[in-house]
Amino acid sequence: MTTAASRRAVRTTQRAELGAFLKSRRARITPADVGLPPGPRRRTPGLRREEVAQLSGIGVTWYTWLEQGRSINVSVQVLDALARTLALDATERAHLYRLADVPTVPGPQLADALPPEMHVIMAQLNPLPGVVLSARYDVLASNSAYEALCPMSTAELNVARRVFLTPPCCNSLPFHRDDLRRMVGYLRAAYAKNLDDPAWQQFISEMCSESREFDELWARNDVAMPTRRTKIVRNLAVGDIELTTTSLSLPVVEGAWVQVYTPADDDARRRLDTLLAMTEEQRHLPYYDHLARDHAQAG
Repeated sequence: MTTAASRRAVRTTQRAELGAFLKSRRARITPADVGLPPGPRRRTPGLRREEVAQLSGIGVTWYTWLEQGRSINVSVQVLDALARTLALDATERAHLYRLADVPTVPGPQLADALPPEMHVIMAQLNPLPGVVLSARYDVLASNSAYEALCPMSTAELNVARRVFLTPPCCNSLPFHRDDLRRMVGYLRAAYAKNLDDPAWQQFISEMCSESREFDELWARNDVAMPTRRTKIVRNLAVGDIELTTTSLSLPVVEGAWVQVYTPADDDARRRLDTLLAMTEEQRHLPYYDHLARDHAQAG
């Protein structure tokens, strides 16, 4: 066997091992572990593929290919999201990276660099939803009001991936074209400060390849900065909520910023209050029902 053929054989084995590992980790996570009600009878133990994909902020097809051992490249960010969703410990996370053929397991995450008092501050912002974002829109921290507003956000590590790659029917952040252009413009401005960072290069490459809309907006070379504005957040439990976003820089972590949501009017305040008064199961049930309908239609 030639050297090239030997390498291909090793990669084939690695991909098969990766698929088996992901499937086994998925089987051990129950719906209750991720805040979903058990729902109707399941044909397989643990979470469904589409649930893992949505909780991780990646496409169902993409995740299915991973479990099937297809020859696709996987970014550090996707692996991090899967590791979080599947509750992998340090040893399992390292194993995941080796099987995915990522040369090194990333060092401490940006979230680890947040001072402890930031989590206290975020909690004190309740009942106003608040989130700490990196320059790449990674979710570094959030409070319970934000997690209620975007029920799956704690397992999805990147808002940009959620906005561009989640189907509109399942997306709690239905951005208008101007909002999308502004988000990509901010990413373009931040990217200019990180041109030599492989993680940034891979992130932009992946977004351009997975989202035609992102690719088109990226090609415009527009730049922007976070600003105060009004946006609509879609929540299946209480309906659309109009919120004003205020962005504040966070010097303690380079490029990080805090985004706080305030109700735009009395109707928005009532909807937000109603949402926060619900139990976790009541808030998640509409999302679970939606996943169940999608699964039934697909089956």
